[in-house]
Amino acid sequence: MIASILIGLVALLHVYIMILEMFLWTGPRGQKAFGLTPEFASSTKVLAANQGLYNGFLAAGLFWSVLHPNPEFAWQIAVFFLVCVAVAGIYGAATSSRKILLIQTVPAVIALLAVIFL
Repeated sequence: MIASILIGLVALLHVYIMILEMFLWTGPRGQKAFGLTPEFASSTKVLAANQGLYNGFLAAGLFWSVLHPNPEFAWQIAVFFLVCVAVAGIYGAATSSRKILLIQTVPAVIALLAVIFL
């Protein structure tokens, strides 16, 4: 139960990131969240939307793991998608902003530990 809640929270975080990147990138909220200038946001809007779509796929996979009726397969799905989120966060922290490590990787690793040990 705890692991499912944590997975759901990570999935919701990625839905929020998807919305920021796909729909709010050029607005005040997207610019503030990612520290963007209006010019940069405008010139990278299409790239951000593509990135947002990938975050949506991560969220979909995490929701799938929580809803799948076969516990053994659900466990495998959860581990796979949580590792994907953690790796993406590590890469983002290394190439873009260190705060991504705290926002994306840490919650994924906590959920992964819950999936493995609880």
